[in-house]
This record gives sequence, structure tokens and C-alpha cells, in this order.
Amino acid sequence: MSAIATPHSSVKSHLSAVNAQAVDSKRRDVKDAFPMEDDDRPVPSGGVSKDAAQALASESLESYSQDELSARIRLLEIEIERVKAHAARASAHRLAADALFRPRA
Repeated sequence: MSAIATPHSSVKSHLSAVNAQAVDSKRRDVKDAFPMEDDDRPVPSGGVSKDAAQALASESLESYSQDELSARIRLLEIEIERVKAHAARASAHRLAADALFRPRA
């Protein structure tokens, strides 16, 4: 009985071939095996994607009505609160990790 090639089997065979070789970060073919999508790239230092900030800052607000501007402000305030809450959780997580791995005196 012959094996039927499926998308999963070709991915598995590709992974097996990549994993069978010694990993060397300087090798071009290993880096190109799994290219990063733009969404997967790290956010630039400073914590805010310059593209998102620039898009918001450069957008013309002339065509918005007062109601639309108010709704936009409310959405941005909600997003700010969401980010602040996430930052607080990340800070608490970091403090817990620091306490766990603190050298014993």
C-alpha cells in the first residue's frame, strides 16, 4: 500500500528534513523555511507599532461628524483601558517571576 501525500504529510516531511540538520542561525535555507509574517514580527522598541500610531495621527478627521468623533474617542478610551489592564497583568506576572527566581540570601 503506498502512502498518499497530503498537505500534512508534506509539512511533516519538510519539518523532519529541517530538524534532521543541525540548526545554524546563519544558514539561509533554515531561515527561509518558515518566513515570518508581518503580524508575527516583534513590535519595535518603545512598545507601540509606529505604523498604527502614524496611521491614527495622520488620518484626517475633517469628514467625521461630532457624533462619530465622540464614538471614536470612546473606542480609543476603551482601548487605552484594555492596554492599561494588560500592562498591569504583565507587571504582576513579572513581579511574581522575579520573586520566584530571586536569589536566596
